[in-house]
Amino acid sequence: MSPADEEPTGIHCRLDELLAARGMTLTELSAAVGVSVVNLSVLKNDRARAIRFSTLVAVCRELDCEVGELLVVSDPI
Repeated sequence: MSPADEEPTGIHCRLDELLAARGMTLTELSAAVGVSVVNLSVLKNDRARAIRFSTLVAVCRELDCEVGELLVVSDPI
């Protein structure tokens, strides 16, 4: 199955918005949380199928946000 064939999860990641609000780049976040730019990009572009709790906690701590500010339901399931 190609990425274009995947069904949407109904979850939207607001990483772009949060980074912009904090004047931070994806590369800076990657270095701060120890997650590759590629993996953060997958998350940022709503292509992630799963996220480790440790990654979620690290990103939220670095961006000083709650999980619900980072991940929002975009479509009713």
